[in-house]
Amino acid sequence: MALPSSYLTSFKNLDAILDSVRAAQAPDRFTIKFLEQIGYTSAADRLVIKMLKTLGLLRESGEPTQAYHEFLDPSLSGAVLANGLRDAYADLFQINKNAHEMTAADVRAKFKTISQGAYSDAVLGKMANTFLAFAKNADFESVPPTAIPLEEPGEADDIPLTPRIESGRDATTSTKARLVYEINLHLPATRDPAVYDALFASLAKHLDI
Repeated sequence: MALPSSYLTSFKNLDAILDSVRAAQAPDRFTIKFLEQIGYTSAADRLVIKMLKTLGLLRESGEPTQAYHEFLDPSLSGAVLANGLRDAYADLFQINKNAHEMTAADVRAKFKTISQGAYSDAVLGKMANTFLAFAKNADFESVPPTAIPLEEPGEADDIPLTPRIESGRDATTSTKARLVYEINLHLPATRDPAVYDALFASLAKHLDI
């Protein structure tokens, strides 16, 4: 199990920083200087840069990713954060798919288990509060914009089926045959097990399997 090592030490400016990032033009590199240009100069504020890298909005070089550009769209920003949190904290979401609804104490306890006691309780508390502070700004009800959408109800019937006849080893002597369907699926590139659960539940419902 892995746990992101990045965390914030102060959360009072996080909401404002995210709003300012959305309002500003994307930089070529998201640097301390850029953060200062949009109004945030404290050492605690600078830790946001590491978190944006952790959540996949920035590359290690500070260059904005596609997710960063999607985040600038207010209608997508919440889903982008949710997608980044699910990916960065995949082990936590495997334990509880609604981890964003957990209390700070519960998140801290799970982080202690995931990290196998590698961090002090004080650091784990900051990690838990960082996760929840970003989760508060995320929209977990929306489909992440980078994910491949599942079929809508009723569309599973349109999945191409290739029938073939299988018989016994000796086709000249066997009178029994059965119809077999091959279903080719292109699964979405996600680490969220809930996505696969929903997909196969839809198949089971519409194909009566």
